[in-house]
Amino acid sequence: MFENIYPQLIGLCTGSLLLTSALMVWRHSLLASIRLLALQGIALAALVAVIGIAEGEVEVIVVSLLILSVKGIGLPWVLSHQSKAAIKHVQESPRLNPTAALLAVTLLTILSYVVVSRVVGLGNTSTGHAAPIGLAMVLIGFLLLISRRRARSQLIGFLLLDNGIATVTFLTSGGVPILLEFAFSLDVLLVVLILHVFTRRMSTKFGGTAVDQLRELHD
Repeated sequence: MFENIYPQLIGLCTGSLLLTSALMVWRHSLLASIRLLALQGIALAALVAVIGIAEGEVEVIVVSLLILSVKGIGLPWVLSHQSKAAIKHVQESPRLNPTAALLAVTLLTILSYVVVSRVVGLGNTSTGHAAPIGLAMVLIGFLLLISRRRARSQLIGFLLLDNGIATVTFLTSGGVPILLEFAFSLDVLLVVLILHVFTRRMSTKFGGTAVDQLRELHD
């Protein structure tokens, strides 16, 4: 029974990952991006759980719970730890307008499918056919990094990029050892904590975290 719905579950999870990635580019609200990041972490955890159940690997299922706690709950909570009233009105002014950004997302997704099919090959499995979505998430993460002006929004792009790398890993290899995933997740959490504290100090001292404004102060 599970084998019959396995491809649909993989498609649902990876589709959710791609949709949340596109919405992160489209939405300019910091609070909305954090909520989308939480939903993406839940979708990634669900994807790993589906793979673990299909392969009968208890270790992979445990990793999915780790991903849920860190990427679906922990990291979004850290990013939204300050008062929601203080960040819900923070609007990003990206270098690309929404139409151009969504067009870029579409082109990057197509490019991902072309690259994976030509270089690696999609394979005959459900995970193999979904692997380009992980690469698309990585490219969309880079797009956020270069198109957003605020440090916190760029941090969202960094986490999206990390989720894309994890998606490619689980879709192509079925997962990684639990200790390695645990150590890597802690490293990412530590980096986010450091950057979050740093951006809060920037906001307190300079009145904002817009990179362009900070560059003008340096000049």
